[in-house]
Amino acid sequence: MTKTFVLLALAGLLVAACEHRDPDLLNGYVEAEPSRIASPAAGRLVQLAVRRGDEVRVGAPLFVLEQDNEAAGLRAAQARVAQAEAQVSDLAKGKRSDELAAIAASLQGARAAARESESNLQRQRKLAKEGFVSGADLVTLEAKRDADVAQVRQIEAQLRTAELPARPDNRDAARAEAAAARAQLAQSEWQLAQKAVASPVAARVDDTLYRVGEWVPAGSPVVSLQESAAIKLRFFVPQARLAAVQPGAVVQISCDGCGASLQATVSYAARQAEFTPPVIYSKENRQRLVFLVEARPAAQDVARLHAGQPVDVRLMARGESK
Repeated sequence: MTKTFVLLALAGLLVAACEHRDPDLLNGYVEAEPSRIASPAAGRLVQLAVRRGDEVRVGAPLFVLEQDNEAAGLRAAQARVAQAEAQVSDLAKGKRSDELAAIAASLQGARAAARESESNLQRQRKLAKEGFVSGADLVTLEAKRDADVAQVRQIEAQLRTAELPARPDNRDAARAEAAAARAQLAQSEWQLAQKAVASPVAARVDDTLYRVGEWVPAGSPVVSLQESAAIKLRFFVPQARLAAVQPGAVVQISCDGCGASLQATVSYAARQAEFTPPVIYSKENRQRLVFLVEARPAAQDVARLHAGQPVDVRLMARGESK
């Protein structure tokens, strides 16, 4: 009887010891935040430059969508820019040298005709004084002389006009057209560039979501990247321990296969309570009122953690060395 009682007591103590839990130890898990890389344009996938598990640097090529339409649009835009800039240059000049030479030759002929008319008029005036020419003939000669002089002035004005550039309004309109053409060219260059997508970050390729030859809708991710800085730990803290895990606090992490324990720095603590955590990795009862906390491991420890992996989080006591 006494022996049975002792065994029962020892069994009770053993069960109680097993049920005892370190209040500073909490359950959590590793979560990854992948970067899903897409193109804002649609098209058939013609090149996939990476595979799952590859390490890529910033600017490394990831994938290329078909570019024929955008390349043709770019060539058309380049031609429009060249045309508009040529028009601006043309309006800034006078007429061509051959056209100016033709006007100058006409001016020389008109001046010669005016000189001849003036000479004839002077000669006929002398004859009129001697009575050999009538006054009516002098009037006719004077009219011809005046007409030839007017012709000279007209051609001189034409030559001055031909040497001038176009009117300011026309030149302003041409410059505006050239600016619009250059803006359209920049847009075409941007559209073409969106079909060849490079990595915006240094990361590991977590997954590829399309295969070469498949149609990719606009904005649909083609490659999923996993940055080391995007690995975080999530765990839930009872209300009574929330003060110990404010942003900046350090917690100890341990997990199966991780080797020596590591440390993480709290980056976020929820202000709103949850009654049950969304994922429970332990069969033990949890306190009903808990707060979500996120912590970031050190960069050198990220490789030891895997998305979805359960971890044990130990809250460090005040004054405990980091």
